[in-house]
Amino acid sequence: MRISDLLEISELRLNLLTGDPSAEFGTVHITDLPEPGRYLSGGELVLTGMLWRQGPGDSPRFVAALREAGVAALGAGQAWLGHVPDDLVAACTAAGLPLIEVPTEVSFRTLSEIVVPRLSGDVREELGRHRRIVAAVAEGADLPELVALTAAELGVTGAVVSASGELIAGTLDDPVRLARAYLAASRLPFVTGGHTVFAVGRGHRAAGWALACDGDLLDRADLGYELAACVALERIRMDAGRRVERRLAGQLIAAALAESDAAELNAGLRTCGIDAAEPYTIVNATATGGQGRDPGPVTLGGQVIEELLGREVVAAAGADGADGAIAVVPLRGRSVSDLADRLRAGMDVLSSLPGTGVCAGLSSALSGAAGLRGGVTESGHARRLAETRGGGVVTSAEIYTHGLLLATVPADISRSFAASLLGPLRDYDRRHQSDLIRTLGIFLDTAGSWQLCAEHLHVHVNTVRYRIKRIEDLTGRDLSTMPDRVDFYLALRAP
Repeated sequence: MRISDLLEISELRLNLLTGDPSAEFGTVHITDLPEPGRYLSGGELVLTGMLWRQGPGDSPRFVAALREAGVAALGAGQAWLGHVPDDLVAACTAAGLPLIEVPTEVSFRTLSEIVVPRLSGDVREELGRHRRIVAAVAEGADLPELVALTAAELGVTGAVVSASGELIAGTLDDPVRLARAYLAASRLPFVTGGHTVFAVGRGHRAAGWALACDGDLLDRADLGYELAACVALERIRMDAGRRVERRLAGQLIAAALAESDAAELNAGLRTCGIDAAEPYTIVNATATGGQGRDPGPVTLGGQVIEELLGREVVAAAGADGADGAIAVVPLRGRSVSDLADRLRAGMDVLSSLPGTGVCAGLSSALSGAAGLRGGVTESGHARRLAETRGGGVVTSAEIYTHGLLLATVPADISRSFAASLLGPLRDYDRRHQSDLIRTLGIFLDTAGSWQLCAEHLHVHVNTVRYRIKRIEDLTGRDLSTMPDRVDFYLALRAP
């Protein structure tokens, strides 16, 4: 079929933006993969919703992959971006690839229904199945409907799992085990436990989803990639609907830090779905490292917390005046401790991704506007204490100790303080293979008891007395006084 013949179908209102209208195509392929070349055989009219485009630099790469595969023409839908970007037009012009603009009101389903009957019977049947799946997604089918339709049309069953092991859609015996395998995998897709696992989208793996298709689909990887793209489309749609909620949450946090009046804050809580008398907690989080595109510790922290706590929770990443991603989480029958345990369980799964670090702090249980500002501050202190521990979850119950003081001291000052006080002891231990540092720690933990310290160390009391005297001589401190004991105690616990 010639492109010129397609352009003459008036009800489609197609527009050739660049290229030769006499070019012919023999089949239709719908894709939103960023690099679809290896799944194309040549001569296709490729239809794309441009979900692969994150910026102008993506267009030349996408077009180059199409040209190398021998694609006949590209049809770009307007539904996602609202227009065909100039960078895509320029890339197609430079490559000599015809580019057709598909207006927003014309779905790929409609276009295919007109084109497919003119193609061969086998092609019509295959495209018909594929078209019904893509059309269902475009028309708003949710993930359970997509999973069911994929099984009915293509005979492919499976499930969608979050990186923290939550089953998003479908059926799976052990979603946590699969999530761990997905995070630890050096490359995707891969086969594990009777499933072929594909990544959903191109975001950071710690906040991502995995598509687990039953059986070995490595020989049909193009099918798995296309199904993953359909799932990614639904996730993008869900995220788009949450942008306003994130903005409202950010405005609420900013208003709390600006000490706005109670009426305004209570109105903000209601806007975020929390009644004035409903108990809630503040979660402050950051996440870093691991594989995938890292959007930054605050933004990634918000994405991870939303996945760990369920996608009904909205985190305002980079809220004005806050140094972490902040989520206002209604408790609804749970305690703060319950919420912390859920976070720890999810973080344990995420630890399967090498190099990933998640730090989260939780405020005490709050209600109404009165505690909002204090809760933001409290959760921030708790998160910083988690950072000094190398990651994990800290609740407000844990921060009102010396740990909070240490967490608020700049790291370089803490290190300098510890080095000046403990440096002579470390040097002595290194030169003499002695045990002064360990003895000091146990002596302080046993409240200065010679006998208990000796029992813990399995040495004679006189040995403990000798070591403590040596510590005092090396440091010029007196361990019989409380101020010097406190200094040593804090130095041993400095990060």
